[in-house]
Amino acid sequence: MTQFISNSTDTPQEGKTLFPDIRIAPMMDWTDRHCRYFHRLISPHIGMTTEMIHANAIIHGDRERFLRFDESEHPLALQLGGSDPALLAQASKIANDWGYDEVNINCGCPSERVQKGAFGACLMNEPQTVADCIKAMRDALPDSVPATVKCRIGVDDSDEEQFLTDFVGTLAEAGCPLFIIHARKAWLKGLSPKENRTKPPLNYDRVYRLKQQFPDLKILINGEINTIEKIDEALKHTDGVMIGREAYQNPCFLHAIETHFNNDTPPLDRDGIAKTMEEYAVREEQATGTPRKSVFRHMMGLYNGLPGARKWRQQLSNPE
Repeated sequence: MTQFISNSTDTPQEGKTLFPDIRIAPMMDWTDRHCRYFHRLISPHIGMTTEMIHANAIIHGDRERFLRFDESEHPLALQLGGSDPALLAQASKIANDWGYDEVNINCGCPSERVQKGAFGACLMNEPQTVADCIKAMRDALPDSVPATVKCRIGVDDSDEEQFLTDFVGTLAEAGCPLFIIHARKAWLKGLSPKENRTKPPLNYDRVYRLKQQFPDLKILINGEINTIEKIDEALKHTDGVMIGREAYQNPCFLHAIETHFNNDTPPLDRDGIAKTMEEYAVREEQATGTPRKSVFRHMMGLYNGLPGARKWRQQLSNPE
């Protein structure tokens, strides 16, 4: 089973730079398996994460639909929604059977629908509940597959320094070895999910201090990390980075990351990637009836900034 790569303890081979733990964020309606296949063609090393899937959907729903992935996607984390330890444990066991490398609990989504289900960002107010979930998941998973958490730095008015420290400390005691921290707090009322991704101010320093408080934990930072310079700065203080919208809207940024950390990275072959994705879309259509649009919609940014990009997008929007 593939492991996510650490930038803090391993020793690179002579003449090589160790590729740090850089991942693409789980993004609803975006990071499906077709998107991840596309991103992997651009970037051989960056970690992948599924869209958030509720534990009940995995237990009772169409597992082929929710859990299927291409082997090239490794290392791949499954992000779960839910707050019931028994259900999350059962879903984690299923995820392990399907070959996922990590199972992550969403404690950061602020949408009203998620709140009604008593999971997502509102779980930051229930650290013991999350700790119970982590314990149950750990019991259901082998040691090689960690149960991890993605969260915010706080929720509503609970954003003082001690709030995040106590939350992380409680979960660490339950066996959570890795935290992905979106460096904004979430407002459960008054802001839409889209506004929650941009309006609460970023506080990278709070995440950096968290790493200092918990040096033995693996801490990744998320939140508008959208340039190579920001990645380099974040890696001075944390164990890794998670990239969100920039990876989707400007997928060639992933190649820039590859080139920055791996001198042997070949030039970006956009035409070759486009041809491979066309062949993939045909296979998917023949095998599962997947409309080609469902594949091509993720590729809109492949030629961003180049002549003919607009025509490219028009062709993808109306495939023959």
